[in-house]
Amino acid sequence: MREVGAVAIEGDAQATRQIIDAQDGPVVLVGHSYGGAVITEAGTHPNVAALVYVCAFAPDKGESVGSLIAGFPADGPQPPILPPRDGFLFLDRDKFHASFAADLPAEQAAFLADAQVPWNVAAPAAAITEASWRTKPSWYLVTTEDQMIPPPAQRTMAGRIGATQSEVTASHSVYVSQPETVATFIAQAADR
Repeated sequence: MREVGAVAIEGDAQATRQIIDAQDGPVVLVGHSYGGAVITEAGTHPNVAALVYVCAFAPDKGESVGSLIAGFPADGPQPPILPPRDGFLFLDRDKFHASFAADLPAEQAAFLADAQVPWNVAAPAAAITEASWRTKPSWYLVTTEDQMIPPPAQRTMAGRIGATQSEVTASHSVYVSQPETVATFIAQAADR
C-alpha cells in the first residue's frame, strides 16, 4: 500500500505530465514554492528541457517538502501553516501579508490570502521518487526577503542542484510583485 503523501504529489505530477503531453515541443517547467517539488517529480518527462525554481522547494529523491521545512532554523521565519481543516492546509490569513506577500500592498495581500488554494494535508510528507534536476538543466530564483522559505535554504537547494542562480529583493510573492523579473528569468532558461 502506498503512502497517502505519495498519492498527493503523484496526482500533481500526473496533472503536470498531462499538460506536457499536450505540447508540441520541448517544455520548461516552472515551480513556485511547493510547485518545485511537483516539477522535480514530473520533470523526468522526456519533453522537459529545463526546470525553473522560483523560491521553490527542490527536494532530492526520498526527501519531501516536510523534511526540508523541518531543516529550517528554528529561530528563523516559519511558514504560518494552520492545523488541517477537512484534509487541507491553509496559511494563516492574519499572518499572510507579513509571511507570504510583504512587498505587496495590504489589499492585494488580503486578496491573495482569501484566494489561496488549499494544500492537501498529505502533500508535505510526499517523498520524491526521482529528482529530475539530476538530469535536467535547472535555474533557481532566490528571493532575499522571503519569510516562507528562508533565503539561506533557497541558496542551499539551488547550489545542491547545480542551478543557474539569480537573486532578487522580494517576498515569496515575487511573481506578483515583480512579474517582469520572473518572466525574464524564465525566458533565460527557455533560451538556453
